[in-house]
Amino acid sequence: MNEKLWSTDVLIRFGHCDPARIVYFASHFDIINGVIEDWFTNGLGLPYYDLVGRRQIGLGYAHASSDFHLPARMGDVLTYTVRVERVGNKSLPLRIEARRGRDEVLSASLVIVSTDIAGGGSIPLPDDIRAAATAYLEKTA
Repeated sequence: MNEKLWSTDVLIRFGHCDPARIVYFASHFDIINGVIEDWFTNGLGLPYYDLVGRRQIGLGYAHASSDFHLPARMGDVLTYTVRVERVGNKSLPLRIEARRGRDEVLSASLVIVSTDIAGGGSIPLPDDIRAAATAYLEKTA
């Protein structure tokens, strides 16, 4: 694992799990969304609520896919890392990995597209997001 990548630990809770006692696939995406919010705030120094709430910049997903390598269960602590694949004009492709110790549990690809919440439609990545994501990409390459 690249030690320069921002990471966060997430405790798997009862509410994340399905009747088979493993994390329900949709719960994985909900967890990932929280990880991305925290990455903007703590990894890039751009408070997520400020971007979406005050500035009305949508940071929705144009693409999301995941491979589930191992089941995760209640009580597990997964370490999530965020990798910037590239910085596009209006998009920010990311790679997310979740590990339990050395074991890879999940890998996901996301493409965030910046939008104008009030007016609708995509917009170029704001300069501060572009600069922070570019600096992160260069630091972690």
